[in-house]
Amino acid sequence: MIDAMLLPFQRRLLDPAAHTLARKGVTADQLTLAGFGLGLLAIPALAFGLYGVALVFILLNRLADGLDGAVARLTTPTDRGAFLDIALDFAFYALVPVGFALASPDQNALPAAVLIAAFVGTGSSFLAFAVIAGQRGLRPEAYPSKGIYYLGGLTEGAETIALFIAMCLLPGLFPVLAYLFSAACLITTLTRWWQGWQAFADEPD
Repeated sequence: MIDAMLLPFQRRLLDPAAHTLARKGVTADQLTLAGFGLGLLAIPALAFGLYGVALVFILLNRLADGLDGAVARLTTPTDRGAFLDIALDFAFYALVPVGFALASPDQNALPAAVLIAAFVGTGSSFLAFAVIAGQRGLRPEAYPSKGIYYLGGLTEGAETIALFIAMCLLPGLFPVLAYLFSAACLITTLTRWWQGWQAFADEPD
């Protein structure tokens, strides 16, 4: 919901580091893969109840996710990079609830499953819209630098990261937070279905 508003601030914050990394020959794909690897380390940390450690890895993952796009804009953005970025992002989002489920199966398994299902709804509607929009040559005005059509909604990247931070700081509230965010994801999915139904009602010229 607020990703577009945060983009200018994010770019001002990350551009100096991105320039340094680009000068040193670090590529956007390397940052994407490194960030995903760091994010994976959050899962065993969560499973063992090391929520502070997990939060550090989650934040490092998100930092790398911001830097890979900034470096790509300074060098040569590629379709492969755009694919890798979004594919690993969605995998990371789905794996974090698994870590909480492993930490406390009796308490967290069901809400984690519901949250993952909610992520499938938001992710599949996002990607399905992007595929058709790409075939029609559409570009999102709010996200002109994105490698694929970026369809907004009530639950976007910023809200998801805020959720993960809250879960790590208040792990006992994981079920409540998971169910509340799942409801918000349902709204996002339904609105994206409606947007797709409306946007693609007519065949392109």
